[in-house]
Amino acid sequence: MRINADEIRSNVDQVRRLLQEETTLSPILRTALEMLLLVVTILLNRVGLNSRNSSKPPSADQYRKKPPRNSNGNKPGGQKGHRGSNLEPVGDPDEIVILKVDSSTLLQGNYREDGFESRQVFDVDISVCVTEYRAQVLVDQQGKRWVAPFPQDVSATVQYGSSVKAGAVYMSQHQLLPYNRVEEQFADMFQIPLSAASVFNFNQDAFNRLEQFERWVKEQLLVTPVLHADETGINIGSKGHWLHSLSNDRLTLFHVHANRGGKAMDDMGVLPLFKGILCHDHWSPYFKYNVTHAMCNAHHLRELEWAAEQEKQLWAKTLQALLKEASHAKNLSTGCPDQQTGQIFRERYRKILADAETECPPPNENDRNGKRGRLKRSKSRNLLERLREHEHGVLLFLENPDVPFSNNQAENDIRMTKVHQKISGCFRSQNGAAIFCRVRSFLSTCRKNGVSATQALKDLFQGKWPDFITPP
Repeated sequence: MRINADEIRSNVDQVRRLLQEETTLSPILRTALEMLLLVVTILLNRVGLNSRNSSKPPSADQYRKKPPRNSNGNKPGGQKGHRGSNLEPVGDPDEIVILKVDSSTLLQGNYREDGFESRQVFDVDISVCVTEYRAQVLVDQQGKRWVAPFPQDVSATVQYGSSVKAGAVYMSQHQLLPYNRVEEQFADMFQIPLSAASVFNFNQDAFNRLEQFERWVKEQLLVTPVLHADETGINIGSKGHWLHSLSNDRLTLFHVHANRGGKAMDDMGVLPLFKGILCHDHWSPYFKYNVTHAMCNAHHLRELEWAAEQEKQLWAKTLQALLKEASHAKNLSTGCPDQQTGQIFRERYRKILADAETECPPPNENDRNGKRGRLKRSKSRNLLERLREHEHGVLLFLENPDVPFSNNQAENDIRMTKVHQKISGCFRSQNGAAIFCRVRSFLSTCRKNGVSATQALKDLFQGKWPDFITPP
C-alpha cells in the first residue's frame, strides 16, 4: 500500500483549521483531537524519512532507487592515474623449481640451452614456530645452582608468543570476529588451541599497554587546529550507552559512557580544554564549550531535502543547490575560495534565508490562545532559524582551509562501531566496551599514519611504539 503523504498532510491541516474555528467542543474532546493530529503528523514524518533527507542509513531504505553505476560516463574499473595493486616479480624467490623439456617430445637433432622463461606463484605458507629457551645451569663446589636468566616476557613453561597475541587481538578488535570464531581460526589454520578466555586476556593486556597511548593522543588532540566530534548509541549488557568520538586526519579517540551529553564529553578530558575549531552536527551540548563551531553541511543537505520533499519548501531546494555549489568551489581551490568568492556565497546565502521568511514564516502570536513560552514551529522553520543563527559555522569552510564542508571524518571513524553492533548485537560488559574503544583508537590512529594494524599490534606486544608516537 502506497501512502500519499501530501494528501494526508493537506487533510490534517484542514482538520486543524476547522478545529480552531469550532467553538462548541468541550476542552477534553479538543485536547484529544489535537493529540491525535499530533500523532498522525509524527507518524507521517517518519514515513517520509529516507537516507537522502535524514540520517537513516541507505541499507534501511526498502525501496531505495540506486543510481546507475556509470552515471558519470566513466568505464568500470580503475580510472586513469589510479595506482593499482598488481603483483610484481621478485628478484630473490624463496624456492626455485627447474622445469626441463621432456627429451622424448623433441625431434632428432642438436639443441643448445638458451636460458629459461620464468613465472612466479605467490602463496602463503602458514606454520607454527615453537621457540624453546634453554637456560644453562651451573653448580658450584658447594652444590649451589646458577641458572641463566630467561627473557623478561618468558615467564611460563609453555606460553603464547607476541605474534599469537597480536593475531588474536587483530581478529577480535580490528576484524570484529566473535571470540568463538577466533578460536576456530587458530585451531583450523594454525593448529593452536586457543580459548575464548585467552582471547579476552590478550585484549585486556593490549588495553593495559595502551594506557600511555591514550594519554598521548589526548595531548595531541588538544593542540590540533580542527577536531571532529560525533557520538552513536551502543548496547552494553542490554542497557543503552553512548560511544563518543573525537578525531582528525591523524588521530582518533573513542570513549564510552552511560550519558550522551556534556558529562560524557567532560569525562573524555579533551573538549573542556580545547580552544580550536570543533566540527559537529549542531547537537546542542557541543555549544557549551568555548570553541569555534563548524557545522556539518552533509546534515544540512539531508534536512533541506526533507523540507523540500515533505513540506514543499522551495527555499530549501535553492539553499541546497547553493551549498553544493560552494562545496564544489572549495574542492576546486587549493584550500578555500578567495575572499571575494566567499563573500558572494555569503550574500546569496543571506538572501535565500531572508526570502524564506515569506514562504516559511514564524508562528502567529495571535494563535497563542493563552499558551506560554515559545510557540511550536514546523521542522522547516526550526531549520531556517538554526541556519540563520549559525551562519558563521555553516559557511566557515569558505574562510578556513582547515575546515571541511562536512563532518564526514567523524562519521567515517565511528562507522565500524555500527558494524560491531550488527555482528555482536551488544557488548557484554563495560570493560569489554572500554577495551574496544582504546584498542580501536590505537589501530585507527596507526592506520591514519601509515602503520598497518598487524604491525602495530606486533610492536605493542613487543614493547615498542610506532615512530610517530612519543608516549608521555
